[in-house]
Amino acid sequence: MSINKELQENIQELNQAEQYLQNFLLQKQTFQIELNETNSALEEVKKTKGNIYKIVGQVMVKADKDDIIKELEEKRDTLNLRIKAIENQEKILREKIENLRKVLDKKLKDQKSKKSS
Repeated sequence: MSINKELQENIQELNQAEQYLQNFLLQKQTFQIELNETNSALEEVKKTKGNIYKIVGQVMVKADKDDIIKELEEKRDTLNLRIKAIENQEKILREKIENLRKVLDKKLKDQKSKKSS
């Protein structure tokens, strides 16, 4: 069965959308891991009674607890925004993929019925 050019383009578009989705999922996973680490660090800093140290480059320096808490909270908020943005893009891509699959299924069925006629 030969596949016409339009059908090939639809298949290519579907494959590309699935690749984009995979990339978004990997980014989301990376941000979620970083968010978990940030939340864990934030909890530990809040529990700490003594001195707080921060790594800057290859050097560990003493830091102000309130400044570290503020930095970690800002980082957490930024990561949450990034994850939310990726989830929105993920939703749009999933809908696009679903629609492309429906179009492809219909075209393949139409093409098959034309061949058997």
